[in-house]
Amino acid sequence: MNDTNAKETFSFQTEVGQLLDIVAGSLYSNREIFLRELVSNASDACDKLRYETLTNPSLAESSDEFSISLNVEKKAKTLTVSDNGIGMSHDDLLETLGTIARSGTGAFLEALKSNGKDGLGLIGKFGVGFYSAFMVADRVDVLTRKAGEEKAWQWSSDGKGEFTIEPGERDASGTTVILHLKKDAKEFLEENRIRQIINTYSEHISFPVKLGDDTLNSASAIWTRTPKDITEEQHTEFYHHTSNAFDKPWHVMHNRVEGAVNHTSLLYIPSVAPFDLLDADRKSHVKLYVNRVFISDTTKDLIPTYLRFLRGIVDSQDLSLNVSREMLQSDPKLAKIKTSITKKVLGELKKKANKAPEEYAEFWTNFGAVLKEGLIEDPALRDRILEICRFSSTQSSELTSLADYVGRCKDGQEAIYYMAGEDASKIVQSPHLEGYKAKGIEVLLLSDPVDEFWLQHVAEFEGKPFKSVTRGAADLDKIAKDENEEDGKQDAETRDIAELIACIKLELGDAIKDVRPSKRLTDSPVCLIADDGDMDVNLERILKRHGQLQQGMPRVLELNPDHAIIMKLAERAKGGDAASDDLLKDAAHLLLDQARIADGEVPSDPAAFARRLGSVMENAL
Repeated sequence: MNDTNAKETFSFQTEVGQLLDIVAGSLYSNREIFLRELVSNASDACDKLRYETLTNPSLAESSDEFSISLNVEKKAKTLTVSDNGIGMSHDDLLETLGTIARSGTGAFLEALKSNGKDGLGLIGKFGVGFYSAFMVADRVDVLTRKAGEEKAWQWSSDGKGEFTIEPGERDASGTTVILHLKKDAKEFLEENRIRQIINTYSEHISFPVKLGDDTLNSASAIWTRTPKDITEEQHTEFYHHTSNAFDKPWHVMHNRVEGAVNHTSLLYIPSVAPFDLLDADRKSHVKLYVNRVFISDTTKDLIPTYLRFLRGIVDSQDLSLNVSREMLQSDPKLAKIKTSITKKVLGELKKKANKAPEEYAEFWTNFGAVLKEGLIEDPALRDRILEICRFSSTQSSELTSLADYVGRCKDGQEAIYYMAGEDASKIVQSPHLEGYKAKGIEVLLLSDPVDEFWLQHVAEFEGKPFKSVTRGAADLDKIAKDENEEDGKQDAETRDIAELIACIKLELGDAIKDVRPSKRLTDSPVCLIADDGDMDVNLERILKRHGQLQQGMPRVLELNPDHAIIMKLAERAKGGDAASDDLLKDAAHLLLDQARIADGEVPSDPAAFARRLGSVMENAL
């Protein structure tokens, strides 16, 4: 703790300054939300102290129950929000009210600027709701004293770049936020207006919110109520409170489980992806309560990481209040709760996928990539997860399940074909798909980085193995011909391109693994594939990008014997001395570069590529 008795002046972190500029510029149309944010912060402070007093009863300085008080001083034009919660030290004030201690702050601010009036949701989503006070106040004072400490502190700022911290006076722990309201914010000095805001946004707060002697909310934990007694609006506001979000929940799950481990869960699936969904730490944000006492909002082993998009609470009567958070992590009862919740959520998603496929497609767009992590991390529930996975494919504009894909398989089709890449709209244009399209064979288009990794853990579905169209020989001959497939094309094996293949192999040397005639190409002259047993092309690309692979394996170059370019080159290779034919040599390199470009890569030597292209064009003209 800092022991100075002098007033100190600090500059806001640059990002906070930018944020306050946006806020002060009247970013929001519904400014009233500032009160919801301050009451929510006060509730969190009470929750934290209530938990701390379980193991340190001396922190409970009085027998008064936790509560949040509102006070209006019309003459002074101030609105005060006060709590008797955990409070803050000097260092806490610096860290909490001077910085945004979150990764991705720059991206957040850019999104905030571009969202205009809708930026309100982003502020709550990013957990910086305190700063919304400057929408209505031209100065904010915070008087606080941390539980267990003797000294109180006062933080003050006009939101214009600097703040001060100096010693203050407070009889007990807690925090008082005093808003000196702007001239255009006088409505927030009216008691009826304050009541209306609390009734709208803070009814779910489980501590009394008082205005004078009146309690404005029911002050009961929302999850203890009968589900039918909770309105959609109350669910929405509780979701906002627990998640720091402003969207409406996409789906609500409220369950009581009685049995080996009694627990209640009230969980929400967001309608938009949370800001930190793809953060490396992959934290859960479901709050854990024991007998309505808040324990933690980042409890490990409560929610699997692949369901980290969930928001809400879990409350158990059977977990012990008298253990540390660390000991709680290894409690076998917690593992049982986790399994129960996970199965329930997967079951709810299955129902939604079957009954409302269009709505489920919206969920899948937001969270499918995260849910698929469970195929790797949760072998026990892998089959259940696979059932609710959805995929883009060459056959349909709608997402498809694996079961529906298998149901559409053609006679003789023994595999589930897929192609992985960075963008489904680009994958579908790949030359590798030409032969499959010609036969009407559906191919899954996998564009999430996690796809390459779960495919190493999931060998098959309903007896059919997964097979990449960019690896190994294309076994298209075994599959029944499509009614629209053209007749009269010669089999790739029957055209004589042996001399051309020999010429290209000699010229390209170690740059390729082999050269072969192709059965998968119908319109393009060439493509590159991975040999059976080699790493798939897209996985190699991902590993290279992340520095986990320096040098890739040479690929097999496949030639389309029916393509005009290949036929012309094959004729040329038969006549004269092909080994000394400069045009054939240039063509070999150009074909390899063309195949690389089709895969989204750049030629290994752009200058040589340009020279060869110019030379071949000159010959052609």
